[in-house]
Amino acid sequence: MSTYLDHNATAVVRPEAREAMAHALEVGGNPSSIHAAGRAARAMVETARDAVAELIAAPASTVVFTSGGTEANALAIESAVAAGSRRLIVSSVEHDSVQETSRVLGVAVEALPVGADGRADLAWLAARLAAWDPADGKPFVALMLANNETGVIQPVAEAAELVGAADGWLHVDAIQAAGKIPVDSRALGADTLSVSAHKIGGPQGVGALTFGPRATLSRRQHGGGQERGRRGGTENVPGIVGFGAAAKAALRDLDDYGRRAALRDAAAERLKAAGGVVMGEAAPRLPNTLCIATPGFPSDLQVMGLDLAGVMVSAGSACSSGKVKASPVLEAMGQGDLAGCAIRVSGGWNTTQADWDRFVEAWSAAQARHAARHGQSATVGA
Repeated sequence: MSTYLDHNATAVVRPEAREAMAHALEVGGNPSSIHAAGRAARAMVETARDAVAELIAAPASTVVFTSGGTEANALAIESAVAAGSRRLIVSSVEHDSVQETSRVLGVAVEALPVGADGRADLAWLAARLAAWDPADGKPFVALMLANNETGVIQPVAEAAELVGAADGWLHVDAIQAAGKIPVDSRALGADTLSVSAHKIGGPQGVGALTFGPRATLSRRQHGGGQERGRRGGTENVPGIVGFGAAAKAALRDLDDYGRRAALRDAAAERLKAAGGVVMGEAAPRLPNTLCIATPGFPSDLQVMGLDLAGVMVSAGSACSSGKVKASPVLEAMGQGDLAGCAIRVSGGWNTTQADWDRFVEAWSAAQARHAARHGQSATVGA
């Protein structure tokens, strides 16, 4: 029996999404065509747009479908640079898609530091914005809503007040947060906000960006007039339809998702008894995410030991080309000494108490074997 606890990498596809996609494939049709099949495809796309918009409390007219969260982030950042931003402030715990896109655009990039709890240093941000040089154009700040490795939830609304007062542009990567905690893009004060289908039980390869009145999007992918002229290319109808179905189901199940924190916390206590250290424990976190480090027990050995026992977790972000390496997120939190011995365990919409129990049992056995091989004493918390 296998246990999948890597939903922050990709969530298990929801049955609602699978069924909706199968139906869309049967209907066929290009949503830009005016015949019956085209109109049917268009109707499905717009229904999905409404569902995604409702998940993030955004006007449907501002939702632009993309090939995924990475493209959605890039569209926001590249649009800001096209609008005149010459200096970008990017939090030090942002996803690689935000970090790397920012670095290749030929503009200056500054890191917004975080504290030991993983939360952005808003005093630093306030001081930096107060000293902003108008020659650098409109201030641009990227601050994710919740971190993909630690689950730490950022003070986005408070940051938005600072950015708004400086007439800046705040981009919020809500890819890990959507479907796990309530997300209201307008109440948060986001000028742009990105989401992705496969983090909420939809298919891979489809995401979305919503934008507010202060953001000016610049089309980066050219072609036809799709997505109201904001992104060229025939829409991925089955993917978008699956996204919409997953968004609808995620919104329906939001309260239940929040209650799952108790399962995560019970597992964490058992690992802490064996010497584990929970990353970001002092901060508000996503209810499904546990990032825990065990001194002397390397991340790769933990992941491999669990995998051999049929339990799937990850070491940090899954977007690192399959490599196990020290986490820059934990290093930014001042936890560099633990960055090489941390794992991320993330439950999902179908995760049960039994799944968390199997994880703890498999981890405890792996930790005991590692301690025996290295002459260490093991306090097994299973």
